[in-house]
Amino acid sequence: MAAPGMSPARFSVLSVLVFGGARTLGELARVEQVRPPTMTKLVRGLERDGLVRCAADARDGRVVRVEATATGTRVMHEGRRLRVEAFARLLEALDERELSTLAAAARRLGELRRLPGGRGPEPQRPTPPADYAAGRRGKRVGGTS
Repeated sequence: MAAPGMSPARFSVLSVLVFGGARTLGELARVEQVRPPTMTKLVRGLERDGLVRCAADARDGRVVRVEATATGTRVMHEGRRLRVEAFARLLEALDERELSTLAAAARRLGELRRLPGGRGPEPQRPTPPADYAAGRRGKRVGGTS
């Protein structure tokens, strides 16, 4: 199981597949906002590690569908369990007032999510700036790559 040391990008792709179901390479590239060759590379690594499997689409053999394997699903659920436990430990350090404030903020965020224009059940990623799509991903204003 190659979870430790797995890149955030690979975890993100695996998460989409585990919690959102099988997708085509093109769908994954759109959801993750990367170019198809980048997604192909990410999926090949996940497949090599036994976390996903690829198969030709039943309706169009030219299209590759990607799905999480049982191992990939276990890795993702174990990672989620560990994150929840770590978060619970952090919450234990808060006093009653802080917990109340946090609970109120969480409720408000939930309300905002239900407003028109709020996010649906599937997390949405922000649209990258135009220079990202033009191939300048590594260049940041006022910083280094």
